[in-house]
Amino acid sequence: QVQLIESGGGSVQAGGSLRLSCVASRPPFSTHIMRWFRQAPGKEREFVALITWSGGSTSYAGSVKGRFTISRDKATNSGYLQMSSLKPEDTAVYYCNVDSSWGQGTQVTVSS
Repeated sequence: QVQLIESGGGSVQAGGSLRLSCVASRPPFSTHIMRWFRQAPGKEREFVALITWSGGSTSYAGSVKGRFTISRDKATNSGYLQMSSLKPEDTAVYYCNVDSSWGQGTQVTVSS
């Protein structure tokens, strides 16, 4: 199991920005991928973005493409999700995922 600690959530107005961080206790040995998911109240957890650990290739959900940027720092086993042009519908708890492990989540609230 890998330990994941997320941070950076908060409350912002629509159009604002936030940067989420995820520090892992080790690199993703099994899947070689770090993912971000989110879960809004009353909804299922949904995929947001992923990055391959070695090459840094990225993929995004259509709802965030062009607004969110995922990145990673291999030296510190850290991942980041830069969120810009935030919308009220981005309000959710955001989770970092590595292999089969999940972080505790960080709340993002966007007000109109």
